[in-house]
Amino acid sequence: MEIKFSTDIMSANTSKREMKGLIVPFGEAGHTNLGDVVFTKGSITIPEKIKLFVEHDMTRPIGRLVSSEETDLGIIGTFKIGRTNAGDDALAEAQEGLRDGFSIGASLDDYKIDNEQVLVSAATLKEVSHVTNPAFKAAQIHEVAASEPEQPKESEEVVSEQQTPEVEEVAEVAAAEAPKVEAAERRMPVIHTAPRLEFSKAKYLENSIKATVFGDDEARAYVRAADDTTTNNAGLIPTPQLREIINPLSNAERGVIDAISRGALPDSGMSFEIPKITAVPTVDETAEEGTPSETGMTNSFLSVSVKKYAGQQTFSVELLDRSNPAFFDELVRQMEFAYAKDTDAAVATAIQAAGTLNATARDNTASDFLGFVADGAAAVYGASLGFARSLIVTPEQWAKIMSYNDSGRPIYIAANPQNAGGALSPQSLRGNVAGLDLYVSRNFTGTGGDGLADYSMAVINPESYTWYESPRLQLRTNLIASGQVEVMYYGYGALAAKVGAGANWFNKN
Repeated sequence: MEIKFSTDIMSANTSKREMKGLIVPFGEAGHTNLGDVVFTKGSITIPEKIKLFVEHDMTRPIGRLVSSEETDLGIIGTFKIGRTNAGDDALAEAQEGLRDGFSIGASLDDYKIDNEQVLVSAATLKEVSHVTNPAFKAAQIHEVAASEPEQPKESEEVVSEQQTPEVEEVAEVAAAEAPKVEAAERRMPVIHTAPRLEFSKAKYLENSIKATVFGDDEARAYVRAADDTTTNNAGLIPTPQLREIINPLSNAERGVIDAISRGALPDSGMSFEIPKITAVPTVDETAEEGTPSETGMTNSFLSVSVKKYAGQQTFSVELLDRSNPAFFDELVRQMEFAYAKDTDAAVATAIQAAGTLNATARDNTASDFLGFVADGAAAVYGASLGFARSLIVTPEQWAKIMSYNDSGRPIYIAANPQNAGGALSPQSLRGNVAGLDLYVSRNFTGTGGDGLADYSMAVINPESYTWYESPRLQLRTNLIASGQVEVMYYGYGALAAKVGAGANWFNKN
């Protein structure tokens, strides 16, 4: 991945036809074509024969890198400027603060994204350019040596008025290390350049004040270039797009499936059978020499159908090839969310059809809730000879249970742990209520529509229902005729309702 970013000139003096400055600062965020980028010390590899260009135009070389030094603040580079008209212009522009920045092009070899910043740990320098507006404030050209040997003059040092406080320390260190140089007075060529300007509301306001109050010529040029208002240059003010994605429609939660037992799906067939005992042996009290009770054990087979759950996405091959590599990963993640939502809804529907509506209709109060749990647990044990261990509720019932209180003190909420009734939290879809593991699912649907109706919660023996599932699979197909890519995300699942009455549903008055 290649990246371009720029840096400012710090100061200037005259000698040797050289430019020198901090081209890559460490630990400071700079705005680039990839967003905010931060380089760490030791992260830049500098190959030989690095050229200096004008505004990243590879047809306009003006110099070459002759030395570089890595300091705690960043990499300082020294460039030898060619004896050409373009080189003369570049030295003059740097000395006068007209084109006062360095910009580098680098290839990112190792990086990570943290808090919307690209943190670079390994990169290779590709080229450096002399530019108008830099991205990093702390890294600038700090010396311009532009003498001509045939016209030597007395030594002098020129410091750019655009030096910022953040880089004064770097400028002083570099100035102390650099030899004193002699300036040459010469006739400067006419400069015809089109500087790159940062059109934004803040910059426009700043330059408007400078132009009106202080008579700043450069500010007037900026205002004219901006065509009086930033509205007329709306296309030059980009709208950034963040990497985060909002999805209020699906997630990976499967409350119903988590509340029952799980099994591995057989590796072949679209149905399978599970033996189920239909009659068991009996033992009776038997008199001496009497005939023992004899009842033959019999069984039948529960047939379980295997269902396929699949989704498809079709997009252009250009989107796959030229988009951010994270695109496909996010696409698969969102398809997994859809898969989780659909399979959980299918299991919820099947359990609702197989379960038993509680014989006693109740109000939605704390006391009636305990009555439902007690009766439901007894009914489940009587039908399945297994204990109820799970309680699945709608989000509305979840809220109702959290509101149950004893004289204002919550009964189940986790904030009041001294209550023995259980522990429940508004920040978790899991809890423990009245001795049952609580699960919240959006896939339960009560007949009343308000979540406080029939079938809005169920007491379940997890062993009465088992969800058998295969691993998720992907199928990708390239369509040559249309240049598109089709991706199918799918899996196989089967619900075995081993004992239908192992689920006891709430019955509202």
